[in-house]
Amino acid sequence: MISNQIIQNSIEELKTITKVDFGVFDLNGNCMASTFETTEEEKKLVVNFVASPADSQVIGAHHLLKVVDEEEVNYILDARGLGDDAYMIGKVAVCQLQNLMIAYKERFDRNNFFQNLILDNLLLVDIYNRAKRLHITDQQDRVVYIVESDNQDELSVSELMKGMFSSQNGDYVTTVDEDSVILIKALDGEVGEEGLERIARTIMDMINAEAMINVRVAFGTMVHELKDVSKSYKEAKMASDVGRIFYQEKQIISYRLLGIGRLIYQLPINLCRMYIHEIFGETMPDEIDDETLVTVEKFFENNLNVSETSRQLFIHRNTLVYRIEKLQKATGLDIRVFDDALTLKIALMVVSYMNYLEGRKS
Repeated sequence: MISNQIIQNSIEELKTITKVDFGVFDLNGNCMASTFETTEEEKKLVVNFVASPADSQVIGAHHLLKVVDEEEVNYILDARGLGDDAYMIGKVAVCQLQNLMIAYKERFDRNNFFQNLILDNLLLVDIYNRAKRLHITDQQDRVVYIVESDNQDELSVSELMKGMFSSQNGDYVTTVDEDSVILIKALDGEVGEEGLERIARTIMDMINAEAMINVRVAFGTMVHELKDVSKSYKEAKMASDVGRIFYQEKQIISYRLLGIGRLIYQLPINLCRMYIHEIFGETMPDEIDDETLVTVEKFFENNLNVSETSRQLFIHRNTLVYRIEKLQKATGLDIRVFDDALTLKIALMVVSYMNYLEGRKS
């Protein structure tokens, strides 16, 4: 339904051009918008006209016309003026209101269509039939982006993105929950991973510059068929979840670059517990002190290079070796050896995933 403010703006513009006053009423005679002061007498005129089978009626200076959409009366328009000119101008106003209703209904229908599309709530035949009716191209390269803000101000993010991406270019912005805004981005030609990341960075930078809101952007892979948009959405959703668990320092997360985190994310919790118990027994990795964990992460970042790690941590090489040997005694893993380092890296990621699942339950 069109907002009263939109109707008010429309009839005020018409009055400025035609010098004719307008009033728009609902079927109970309540004034929705008007360029003149309405009275109880006018409300009675409207109510009586609603019950009439006529499409229009002239009572003194009141030219009453029905605003119809799909053979159903939605509003009554009152064009105030004398003579045939006021009646014809009233017909023009009715035409404009009907076109507004069609445009806003199509906008709502498109939003509803894409929400159901990405959630797999449509049959294949419905996808193509509704896409044709809504003038949506079915053969078009597209990718789905999910944008999440730190301060949960999704309404502001949604409005900003609607200003950045236009449906005229084949882009659509929608939401399916309160936590994120979804962009279905149309692509021209072959766009590689770097191109997709540039779009994500543009989104992040623009929102930060316009509203000072920090966001995280996750995206799936490019698809060509409209029916596969839900696949790209699921990939983007997984990228968002995996990034939140394993790559918290990253603001842009691509499904293609999730690495081993994607595999761990799909493991059942029982298998994770068995894996941790088999490797560490009763000593869980999350019981290791923070200093050792920071050392381990920095050691991994520097590709198991002892000299570079000690330099970046501002500690003596022997101190680093001492910490590594201390960890070896506690876990039985020497992270200077690649296989042991890989085992510990996976174990720490599994523990992060288990903690995420436990936190989601509580």
